Amino acid sequence: MAQILLSFSIVIFAISLINFLTIRIPQRDEEVKKAVTVLAPMRNEAENVPEFISALSTQMGVKNLKFIVINDGSTDKTAQLLNTVIGSDSRFTVIDSPTQRDGWLGKVSALQSGFEVATSDYIITLDADVRLEPNAIMRAITQLERLKLDFTSPYPRQIAQTFPEKLIQPLLHWSWMSTIILRLAEKFPRRSTAVANGQFFVVRKSALDAIDGFSTVSNQILDDIELARSLIAAGYKGVVTEGSGIASTRMYGSFDEIRQGYGKSLWKAFGGPLGSLIAITFLFLTGILPVLLILNGYLTGWFIYLYIAFSREISAIRSRGNPLYAFLHPLSSALLIYLIIYSWRKRGSIQWKGRTV
Repeated sequence: MAQILLSFSIVIFAISLINFLTIRIPQRDEEVKKAVTVLAPMRNEAENVPEFISALSTQMGVKNLKFIVINDGSTDKTAQLLNTVIGSDSRFTVIDSPTQRDGWLGKVSALQSGFEVATSDYIITLDADVRLEPNAIMRAITQLERLKLDFTSPYPRQIAQTFPEKLIQPLLHWSWMSTIILRLAEKFPRRSTAVANGQFFVVRKSALDAIDGFSTVSNQILDDIELARSLIAAGYKGVVTEGSGIASTRMYGSFDEIRQGYGKSLWKAFGGPLGSLIAITFLFLTGILPVLLILNGYLTGWFIYLYIAFSREISAIRSRGNPLYAFLHPLSSALLIYLIIYSWRKRGSIQWKGRTV
């Protein structure tokens, strides 16, 4: 068993190394002449409005750029702040989506409202907690055009400040960095290898038109991954890219926010009970069992632990995270197992931004 697990850990390390060396990175500054529309749904995002709008207003290198901000039934001061901060900038349009469509989740319903009024060559979806560098949109569109893809998802740098954040947030990047060879997934797209992050998602409008916007993910909690799967199923190609140099985000600010945020989605993240059990088994084998082997005097346990930790190191370096926390992988694994179980126990009852999800 220990030898099999050692071989498995070597494979994880090898995949991480391959992706570290070959992952697509948006880094070309070339003027974008085609029209681009950014869709930004907001629900109770008053604390994010000033910095978010400021980052959008400084975007450069895109001749025809428009921003559609969708006020998703906010009950705080989001709407008032938007009017104040945007001012007379004609690139911005604010629309209201006060009620979600029947059978739709709130965010996806808001995105569909924006999509229905957008007229451009490219659509970008952007979360309010994402902060873009001034050349972010230019580089993301340039990369998509040069690669002749239909969609890309530049993965933002995940900022973590509290100890629970530092344990959990790096696992997001590592989860796909260590399990999917991205160049193969790009060349031979399959639904099962789709990776995407709706925090920053770039897609040709023609591709989105073909699947009727966001209608295929109307009731999906993990709308970003499901959107990528829908596009792939319709014959389109895309891939996740390393966006840590052009975008950053801090998703959660406390352990309670982490628990609620992951609690609303993890029970759906792995496709069902069997998928969740496989995920928990994977975390146990790669994070906890090596420690148990070490404590029982098995030298192999050390090699397994180090291969996994080094795969985490590689992921952290590429995503501009703190590589020291890679060596706390056993704690990260235990915490994520807890969050998966918590999500299943609380499924359908968690409140997020004033809505039950």
